[in-house]
Amino acid sequence: MEVLGPVLEIVHIMLDPIAKYFKYHRGVKKYMMILHKKLEELKCRKDDIESRLNIDLLLSGKTLKKEVQLWLDGACKIISQVDSLSKEVGDMKYLSRARLGKKITVTIKIVDEHHRKGDFVDRLVIDAPTGNKVTLPTTELVGKSTARRNMEQLWDCLMDDSCRKIGVYGMGGVGKTTMIKLIHNRLLEETNKFDHVIWVSVSKFASVTQLQDKLARAIGVCMPENESEMVRAAKLFAMIRTMKNCVLIFDDVWEAFQLEDVGIPEPGADNKSKFVLTARLADVCLRMGCKQIKAELLSEEEAWNLFVEKAGLDVISPHIEPIAKEVAKQCACLPLAIVTIARSLKGVTESCEWRNALEELRDSTRGHHDMRRVFEQLKFSYNHLDDEKHRNCLLYCALYPEDFGIRRKELIERLITGGVIDRMCSRRAAFDKGHAMLNKLEKACLLECVMNKSEDNKQVKMHDLVRDMVIHVNGISSRLMVKSGMHLREIPDGNYWTEDLEMVPLMHNYISGIPSDVSPMCTRISTLLLASNHCLTMIPDPFFMHMATLEVLDLSDTSIEALPSSISKLGKLSALLLRRCAKLRLVPSLEKLILLRKLDLCHAGIKEIPQGIEMLINLRYLNLHTPYLEFLPCGVLSKLLNLQVLITFGASKTSKVKGYEVASLRKLETFSGQFYNIHEFNIFVHSISTRGREPDMYFIQEGEYHTVTFKEEPESFGKHVKLVKCFIGRGDDELVLPNGIQSLDIHDCHGVASLCDISSLNNATNLRSLEISKCDDVKYAFRASSSTHFRSLESLRLIDLLNFVSLSYKAGAAALPNDMFSNLKSFRIHRCPNIKRLFTPGLLLQLHSLSVIEVTFCPQMKDIIAEDNDESIENHSIDMKKTTNHPMLRHLVLCELPKLKSIYTQTLHCDSLQVIEVFGCPRLNRIPFSPSPVPSNLDKILATKEWWESLEWDQPNAKTAFQPYFKNCIPHKLKFINRSI
Repeated sequence: MEVLGPVLEIVHIMLDPIAKYFKYHRGVKKYMMILHKKLEELKCRKDDIESRLNIDLLLSGKTLKKEVQLWLDGACKIISQVDSLSKEVGDMKYLSRARLGKKITVTIKIVDEHHRKGDFVDRLVIDAPTGNKVTLPTTELVGKSTARRNMEQLWDCLMDDSCRKIGVYGMGGVGKTTMIKLIHNRLLEETNKFDHVIWVSVSKFASVTQLQDKLARAIGVCMPENESEMVRAAKLFAMIRTMKNCVLIFDDVWEAFQLEDVGIPEPGADNKSKFVLTARLADVCLRMGCKQIKAELLSEEEAWNLFVEKAGLDVISPHIEPIAKEVAKQCACLPLAIVTIARSLKGVTESCEWRNALEELRDSTRGHHDMRRVFEQLKFSYNHLDDEKHRNCLLYCALYPEDFGIRRKELIERLITGGVIDRMCSRRAAFDKGHAMLNKLEKACLLECVMNKSEDNKQVKMHDLVRDMVIHVNGISSRLMVKSGMHLREIPDGNYWTEDLEMVPLMHNYISGIPSDVSPMCTRISTLLLASNHCLTMIPDPFFMHMATLEVLDLSDTSIEALPSSISKLGKLSALLLRRCAKLRLVPSLEKLILLRKLDLCHAGIKEIPQGIEMLINLRYLNLHTPYLEFLPCGVLSKLLNLQVLITFGASKTSKVKGYEVASLRKLETFSGQFYNIHEFNIFVHSISTRGREPDMYFIQEGEYHTVTFKEEPESFGKHVKLVKCFIGRGDDELVLPNGIQSLDIHDCHGVASLCDISSLNNATNLRSLEISKCDDVKYAFRASSSTHFRSLESLRLIDLLNFVSLSYKAGAAALPNDMFSNLKSFRIHRCPNIKRLFTPGLLLQLHSLSVIEVTFCPQMKDIIAEDNDESIENHSIDMKKTTNHPMLRHLVLCELPKLKSIYTQTLHCDSLQVIEVFGCPRLNRIPFSPSPVPSNLDKILATKEWWESLEWDQPNAKTAFQPYFKNCIPHKLKFINRSI
């Protein structure tokens, strides 16, 4: 018996687990039924609680207790666990039944316990907070004037009741979040205007559901996960609607969203609320309907002061300060970069360490280790771009040197040539695509717009740190050659020419030659840019031997004299750019370069076209605008059937083209050239008229060869025809103008006595710009009996007309046909020696759109506006009070008019007047503009001090009123000559 007791105990110990095992094994189905019942009870309690909450939250403006929120979150988690367990049971294997049976019993206890905890005796909600009163931790404002200016602009918008939605945008690291945090904290202190200030950190990309969750947490309400976005939005809307005088701040928004989708009431006068966001993309602010405020970079002085503040006073020691200033420059006025780098160098007193840091910062592919944090900030914007095309566009910008203003048209040409912009139906469409891409990058603050007065010379610039980031991203994969430093005087050594190299930007350096034994092994290279190495005279033949994949070769603006014969073997070459290679005489045969799409020989030194050019059947762009070219063979152009751009004008006096050859190029979009004669010109015009499509842009000169100031960029041509020493009249070869002509220049031609003779030409009445020069037959602009109309004409220039005496053959306003110049905006007359008076009051009145008047170098000119002897109120029925008003005039220029006595004897009211320029008019002693009031848009009056002091004034306060606008200037006569011509 003594032995039996222990034995039984051992048996019990062994059988108990076995019994439990069989219990769990057999009871899986029963346990699942119990679990589902318990779970249903839990769900019912959860639904009851949420129903109570809906009433309390929506109607009373209360907020959820945190213990209730915790219970609801736990219930959701348990429900999810039971769903997973049910699926596991459904897929159950025989041997896993006991394990799952045990797991189910444990879950039953968890569900039961959580159900019991949900029996809340007290209320589920508490009073909502009166606003987020927590002050956000932040640093002090850096860049006192720039940042303070940005911050005050934002504050003014918040205080302005008419401004309801505000967007602050700028590049990463510029200080947007710091500024908006300071605004948030300042709003908390000034509670007299706003009762609630709510901060939501969005960061990166967020769906509507995620935005709702972030907003709900910020205002302290419950957002169940299983509800639809619409229901969640309704709850948030009802909650926020109770908060009057509310400022809602969303920081770091990456994508625009609809406020109502999230549940945010539209800010308005009824709720007196504001919505503020920060973003890197200006487009986000625009699409959200916000007033945009750009967070600007620091000035150089502010950047240096901030650097010294963070790095410590050691940096101003004599042996460190020069290096430290160079280090600070590498931070490119970006606050994040300045603070990061300055702190990393705080306490460093050895100049060798500073020099090492500077070298690391200059090496964009490796970079200073602390700069990587800055790059990560900028890289996020880079990665957020829609597609690889935009990233490649930035890569092309990074090919240019630091702080380099890149002409937009030049850059777009590179993007087209490099295949970044896909092949499109036309070059205009491709350029439109290019401009759209650059605009998007500007709005993303990855490119900067360089302001330029000339529309044709618009530029973009890449911030130095953005450039370093792009190079850093692409340089890691060895795609891009990056040679630290600038002003290279020799080609980089072999270590830089790796097999994986794809792009080699070496332009704008001082490379003078390439050693004859250099033959880089670059089996993947696609782009080689050696442009603007003005000292480069020779490239050895072996240099291109191992570059079979080369697609773009740019040798523009070099002094190269001959291209190596190995270029003929570059079978994948698509662009050969030799612009302004004035010393170039020898180009090898191009017949094997059948993939070539662009050949630019503008101002190249060649005397004959390259051999084999007629074989380039894929050529889209051919520029032969070079004065050295002696002859253009017939029959070559007509074989290049895919040409879209053809520029032959300016090649030479003998390099003219046949009408049928150009007309045969049915894909031609842009053309510049000179035909053999008017007959050939007419053949071209008739041909394009017959097929119903003419080039989008052209510059055509007909008649004798005449050098002119020529815009080299095809996109600047417009639709322009220049006639030189032609007879304009009726005859066997009567001139026919193209349908869409916009500009016409007539130089030294016969058969033109007035504009009436020009209007008789087909399509001339559609002109927008007309210039007549050195036509001695012209005495008047129009005749009294004429029914001529130039309703589309915007610019009229009369230059060097020896016998020109008046605009109208018969004086008086009635002489001008109604609406003849109804759209004329600019009138310039230059070097017309016999004209004495320009306008009558009635004539000027009819030119109601005129905004620019320039009269220069007309020695007999006495009056700009004067009544004719035969002109009276009775015979043309014009109210003379109206003749004193010219609301559109903006710019008046009078230069070298020695006999000019009067602009107008009465008072002129010109509200739009901006600039007055008067030089070389010694007899003019009065200006007719009223000082009561001074024209509201007046910007400046340019003249000599001597002339200004000699003026007589009709009213005693007139000089005092105009004095602030006067600027003493000494004119350069050539300026007016060039502007007129």
